[in-house]
Amino acid sequence: MKKTGSVFILIFIILSGFAQTVKVNGALKVVGTKLVNQKGQPVILRGMSLGWHNWWPRFYNAGAISWLQKDWGCTVIRAAIGVEPDSGYIKYPAWGMEKAKTVIDAAIKDGVYIIVDWHSHHIRQEEAKQFFTEIATAYGKYPNIIYEIFNEPAENTWPEVKAYSIELIKTIRAIDPDNVILVGSPHWDQDVQIVADDPIKGYKNLMYTLHYYAGTHKQDLRDRGDYALKKGIPLFISESGGMDHTGDGPINTPEWIKWIEWSEKNKISWVDWCVTDKKNVTCSVLQPTASSTGPWSMNDLPPWGIQARSLIRKYSGLKP
Repeated sequence: MKKTGSVFILIFIILSGFAQTVKVNGALKVVGTKLVNQKGQPVILRGMSLGWHNWWPRFYNAGAISWLQKDWGCTVIRAAIGVEPDSGYIKYPAWGMEKAKTVIDAAIKDGVYIIVDWHSHHIRQEEAKQFFTEIATAYGKYPNIIYEIFNEPAENTWPEVKAYSIELIKTIRAIDPDNVILVGSPHWDQDVQIVADDPIKGYKNLMYTLHYYAGTHKQDLRDRGDYALKKGIPLFISESGGMDHTGDGPINTPEWIKWIEWSEKNKISWVDWCVTDKKNVTCSVLQPTASSTGPWSMNDLPPWGIQARSLIRKYSGLKP
């Protein structure tokens, strides 16, 4: 009877573990190039990024987060808090913070990890410090939180990005000593080979973001990733897609699968872009017919949504 009960519990954990990722894995940390759980076991997080909060705020709610977790099998969700554009954080900081906190609260409730992404292409150091001070103060005690302090440095050099990143790391670590921090690299998070030759030192639980779009970025970028890994640089793919770097164009499925297989082989977490409903743009995973809060039927998903959901479910141990 005792053995039967243990088997039942094990089966339950296997079937529902993705829904309680944080309960199973606890506080994450970085060991070598790997993200590991509270038991020191390597973890690969897989999930979706929400779109810019200032343009697609309707998906920044508990219902959408819950559906991505339960139906899509996401173990991580990224909140892309837009910084400079119209209605972004710079112009409306209180509203941006409200949207961030709404999805953070939902992720904590549903037991998934949440990347709090400062979604900017330019250095806005003081505003970023203000933002992450508030986030770390409110949520630093929760193991769900992952900080992404610079989405995609576009024109800044690595010395500039490195100096900025160190200031943000100091700001966060003064409040939250443990949760993982994601650091960007120049050229839209593609120059990881430069980072590998001059990494940030003196801080724990740092990872470096690598972004790709399979229609544009192929083996040469994976080679850069391999170089970084060989140099001991831990990578995290916090944004990716199967289409061109513009977010549009045809889905290059063979190349995208190569990226996923490369990520899985190297135990690198990956997040797809993005939960939006923009018409006639490949990277949107939803049709305009989709409700703001889920549930979403297959008719609500364009081809990219169908493929992204299928692959996340597959690697989460669910039927594609």
